[in-house]
Amino acid sequence: MDKRILRWLFSFVAVMIGLAASAQDNVNDQPQMADAMRRDGKIYVVVAVLLVVLLGMFVYMFRIDRKLTRLEKSN
Repeated sequence: MDKRILRWLFSFVAVMIGLAASAQDNVNDQPQMADAMRRDGKIYVVVAVLLVVLLGMFVYMFRIDRKLTRLEKSN
């Protein structure tokens, strides 16, 4: 294996282990931000923005697929 790939792999594993270890510290904490956003009604804004972004990505991918299909048929 190339040394750069091996170094990248070890770095990735080290970061993942660190993230997994830090995630275990807050097991018993309640999700306060989600509760506050739900209480204020802002969670619906977050959901709406996520839906718009995802819908935009799907429309973009569909249009690219149609253009690619037309290009393949022309060749």
